[in-house]
Amino acid sequence: MKKGNRRRRRPQEEGERQSSGKPVISRVNEDELDFYRRRAMYSSGVLIFFFAVLAARLWYLQIQQGEEYTQLARNNRVRSLDIAAPRGNIIDRKGRAIVTNRPSFNVVWVREGDRIDEELIKKMAVILDADIDELLARIRKMAGTPGHIPIRLAENLAWDKVAYIENNRMNLPGIKIEVAPQRVYHYGNLASHIIGYLGEINKKELENSEPGVYRVGDMIGKMGLEKLREKDLRGEKGRHYMEVNALGFEQRNLKGLKPLPGNDLQLTIDVDLQQTAEEIMAKEEKSGAVVAVEVNTGRLLVVASSPVLDLGKFLGGISRKNWQDMLNNLKHPLINKTVQGQYPPASTYKIVTALAGLAEGIVTPDNTIYCPGSYRFGNRSYRCWKYRGGHGSVNLKRALSESCDVYFYHVGQRLGVNRLANYAKQLGLGRKTGVEMEHEKSGLIPTSDWKLERYGKPWQDGETLSIAIGQGFNLVTPLQLTMMTAAVANGGTLYRPAIIETVHDPDGHITERFHPIISDQLKGQERNLNIIKEGLVEAVNGKHGTASRARLKGIIVAGKTGTAQVVRLKQYKHLKEEDIPYKYRDHAWFTCFAPADKPEIAITVLVEHGLHGGSAAAPIAKELLQKYFADRLAEAEEGGSGTGETATNPQD
Repeated sequence: MKKGNRRRRRPQEEGERQSSGKPVISRVNEDELDFYRRRAMYSSGVLIFFFAVLAARLWYLQIQQGEEYTQLARNNRVRSLDIAAPRGNIIDRKGRAIVTNRPSFNVVWVREGDRIDEELIKKMAVILDADIDELLARIRKMAGTPGHIPIRLAENLAWDKVAYIENNRMNLPGIKIEVAPQRVYHYGNLASHIIGYLGEINKKELENSEPGVYRVGDMIGKMGLEKLREKDLRGEKGRHYMEVNALGFEQRNLKGLKPLPGNDLQLTIDVDLQQTAEEIMAKEEKSGAVVAVEVNTGRLLVVASSPVLDLGKFLGGISRKNWQDMLNNLKHPLINKTVQGQYPPASTYKIVTALAGLAEGIVTPDNTIYCPGSYRFGNRSYRCWKYRGGHGSVNLKRALSESCDVYFYHVGQRLGVNRLANYAKQLGLGRKTGVEMEHEKSGLIPTSDWKLERYGKPWQDGETLSIAIGQGFNLVTPLQLTMMTAAVANGGTLYRPAIIETVHDPDGHITERFHPIISDQLKGQERNLNIIKEGLVEAVNGKHGTASRARLKGIIVAGKTGTAQVVRLKQYKHLKEEDIPYKYRDHAWFTCFAPADKPEIAITVLVEHGLHGGSAAAPIAKELLQKYFADRLAEAEEGGSGTGETATNPQD
């Protein structure tokens, strides 16, 4: 600025400054001061806001979220691992242990990162005698899980392998031995289709499970009661805590949580009877089913499906080869034939036809029908099993005893298919029993409406003849037939079959107890059922009864045989029965109850492709009855009581 442009200070201003002794601020400087004041105020506001946010954040992190971050910090220092809970025990009606637990040694790999140590896996494959691809498949299943969660490479190791791994741990980084509970089957494969087996949880099961209950690699029930009662049996996992350093290596063990064992299941099954049934079927290499039930409660005493499952092959997970072998087995061990097998009931269905005929007034106990060996209907002749000579004149009692087809052709034709179906369903056929077993089939009891809907064709009267003797479209399960027989024995009450007696928690308290449940009741049929019982008693104890091989000395048995045609092939008619290919042979049925005057137990035996019920199935039921009534039979033997000589009619 030029000197000429400077404003000269007035003398008066100079005098004021000198007289007061204080500096005088010009108007221009006051404006500057206001500017700095405002800037200082804004800066203070920013600082206050910043510290307020900082304080709020500190409060949020340390107070509001303090517990969470404390836990996260603790997790960086403390590592936790699940401890598998011992599954609940399974015992029989008398308290005998069927399935319990024992310690199992498993080999696991704790990863230090996501990289797979191929050399280590090759070493482990050699040590474990395992396939490398199988080990890699196990590792891939755990992809995405935290590295400290162990990958189970093998289960149930032999002691020599455990010792070798422990002695060579320095050369096997991350490899450890884990001790976990393992199922013990004290009676081998007893009741295998009821018990079921365990397997590693799959992705779908994991997604559908309760949050936090399972993780990848856990064992879960896959079949039978192990699956159906998983919630009762599994127990609650424990926790093992350990302190680790910054590199993740274990430093010391901390206090953990012990696992809580699962609940115990007490079954209604009787081990002695179940063993007897399974041993007979296995000894004679028979495929089929055996069912026994208390007639007045619905408690199942025997549920045997043959062949049994080899439960040992499922321990630690079944191999692909073993699974494929079971799938390819022509006798279908994976199928529980007691509830999944559906077969024509054959002559056992004559009980239904007899009841319907009496109830509807079609026949009386004294009515007779002449059997010449066949029944002519339309342009076709329907043969009786005794087609040479026939049975002659027969009443209801004899028709049941000797299983005369012609008699039941007549009765069935007069009744019609719909009335037959009505009584069959009242006796529990053609519908699920409601038993606690998976994949139960309902069977089939046809009606005229069913055929029209299923095939679009009307019912033919000739088809009723086949239905009346248990052939044609009829299909039942062995369990359904057993419950029907029990209902006949007890006077018309159809119970829901039960397999669980009680459930006990780890402290021994009963949390669930069996109570009989009535599914249906035949009212007003006591007299007719008693007439039918007389025919069934005669079938076992009569001179010409078809079930004479089930006869016992000291106990009166009532029963009915059946021979279910598998396929009608004329090319095999000229062959001897033993020369007919196995898969084309008839199924053999026998259903019974005892004692006839005061029934306690009902038994049904099905032998697939066994040819005749009287010769193949009845003897099996007899052995079961002998086991059940062993004490009473011994007393009767000492007293010399009996029912006479055994007849030898093998038919039906």
